[in-house]
Amino acid sequence: MASEKILQSKKARVEELVNLLKNSAAGVLVDYKGITVEEDTKLRKELREAGVNYFVEKNSLLRFALKEVGLDEITGVLEGTTAIAIANEDQTIAANILGKFADTKETFKLKAGFIGTEVYDEAGVTALSKIPSKEVLLAQLVGSLQGPLQKFAAAIQAVADKKAEEETA
Repeated sequence: MASEKILQSKKARVEELVNLLKNSAAGVLVDYKGITVEEDTKLRKELREAGVNYFVEKNSLLRFALKEVGLDEITGVLEGTTAIAIANEDQTIAANILGKFADTKETFKLKAGFIGTEVYDEAGVTALSKIPSKEVLLAQLVGSLQGPLQKFAAAIQAVADKKAEEETA
């Protein structure tokens, strides 16, 4: 009877994982071995503040959940220690934070990731981690538009001033 209880709890956990994955914008799988409790606590805090759900999960349960949501390609990396970071809104934030951390810690590795139903291998997730956040990209866009708009506004003002000058003359 105990094994039936265990099986039911595992099925329930897989269902929870499936719901998390279905409602996510993106996710990143990492090999977290070799980090200290202090480093892990700091990393979890940063991820939590960014709205990312980060947790360690059994590979077998993750495998079932990933297959159920159509992310079969990613299951090949489910060996050894695995943690998953799931973001519900920003598609690159989890990769950014974990990629930055992986750059400082040799044993911490990005395994794979996904955005929607698109799967990325280690190199793809590393590339995603280098993309600036949505806010930074928007700020860059506004900055690049601001210069030409100021010049345009100055040109219009010059034309208006010239017309006003001609009318008074």
